[in-house]
Amino acid sequence: MQEELNQFDRSNVWTLVDRPHDKSTIGTKWVFRNKLDESGNIVRNKARLVAQGYTQEEGIDFDETYAPVARMEAIRMLLAFACHHEFKLFQMDVKSAFLNGFINEEVYVEQPPGFEDPKFPNHVFKLSKALYGLKQAPRAWYERLSNFLVEKGFNKGNVDTTLFIKNDGKDILVVQIYVDDIIFDSTNELLCQDFAKLMQGEFEMSMMGELSFFLGLQIKQRKDGIFINQAKYIKEKLKKFGMENVKPQATPMSSSIKLDKDEEGKCVDSKLYRSMIGSLLYLTASRPDIMFSVCLCARFQANPKESHLKAVKRIFRYLLDTPSLGLWYPRDSTFDLHAYSDVDYGGCKIDRKSTSGTCQFLGNMLISWFSKKQNSVALSTTEAEYISAGSCCAQVLWMKQQLFDYGIDVGTIPIKCDNTSAICLTKNPIHHSRTKHIEIRHHFIRDHVSKDDIVLEYVDTLHQLADIFTKPLDKERFWTLRRDLGLMDLS
Repeated sequence: MQEELNQFDRSNVWTLVDRPHDKSTIGTKWVFRNKLDESGNIVRNKARLVAQGYTQEEGIDFDETYAPVARMEAIRMLLAFACHHEFKLFQMDVKSAFLNGFINEEVYVEQPPGFEDPKFPNHVFKLSKALYGLKQAPRAWYERLSNFLVEKGFNKGNVDTTLFIKNDGKDILVVQIYVDDIIFDSTNELLCQDFAKLMQGEFEMSMMGELSFFLGLQIKQRKDGIFINQAKYIKEKLKKFGMENVKPQATPMSSSIKLDKDEEGKCVDSKLYRSMIGSLLYLTASRPDIMFSVCLCARFQANPKESHLKAVKRIFRYLLDTPSLGLWYPRDSTFDLHAYSDVDYGGCKIDRKSTSGTCQFLGNMLISWFSKKQNSVALSTTEAEYISAGSCCAQVLWMKQQLFDYGIDVGTIPIKCDNTSAICLTKNPIHHSRTKHIEIRHHFIRDHVSKDDIVLEYVDTLHQLADIFTKPLDKERFWTLRRDLGLMDLS
């Protein structure tokens, strides 16, 4: 606690002043936490003084609060980029990052509990920099770091504003920030060393070294590739929900399951159910094999029944069987952007809406994926596949722009689809009884096909990798697609 307050003094965060009569004062409190490493060992007992920001009033104590954070796809894209170019990734953590952000508003906070000044017990602190807990703290920190990097010659990404790139002749330095966690790599290791010195000169750093553990992802950098998994997180959640000693399962969901609202079923603890779903959703950052099962079970969070809880527990039993499974990015992979799009027509038994599933690759490296129920009922498989391909198109265009920031032009991007009618529909503006009702927003894919941004290619159902994101599959089919997605167990 004393070290935290010493940090405040070093950073010139606040000044002790008389309590103002015309301004409200925000309370403060201590938060204690044990910091763990990737093996689950306690490495630090951390005390953090936070402001009780929930008492702030908009327009008086703060204005804008939004601060961008990196998308998980952007993190995986950087890992794939580093793997393909045989870079070594490094990470650093800014110590008490929010204390570095300047605030424009006049904000007063109470003295820290247990550390009141005996001479001036009724005085308060006037903030000159942001404090953890303040609504505007993340934005203030992002602006401080962003402005600092731009001043030092970095270019901010056009699409992802948490990506910063610096070109030095033929060499390139790439920096990705996620609040106070920073990962970076370069074609020249000297640039990495210079960047580390640059950051140390401006901010206090608490952790630096090779990238191994980031946002709950365990990352192994090997000579032949990069392996991403969440074995530690799985172990924690199995213990939390008492699923350590249950019978393992080979698949996350039975191929014959038909989940519905189950109105007659027995109610279960909705808080427990939502907690389990939330844990599983975070796990999909490195486990696309459970994406469909988790998203299907997530539809019943409002009123979960025993049958839904049984389905969720089945996913945990599958994780017990495959805790070390993760994404493998091989160094000898190509770097061409391509995607798969599939749909399960009328898959939802409640409202007969279809389920879209897409996945996007750079060579053999899986970068992003999603499984989502469509917003409207499709009248044909063609319409359902066309809408799914449109969603996939939006994602690959974002990835194309992101790669352009890296200095890579991917050209025309192939999207693999197993419906020839949907492919024809993207090439020909046909308006007959089967297609005239499709909403205009879904037709933007046709515009990008005509511009040669993307091209829809036919792939037979056997080789349709997005099939795993649309419906439950039998064991053999599931294992085949899981392997083809690049999921493996290196243990």
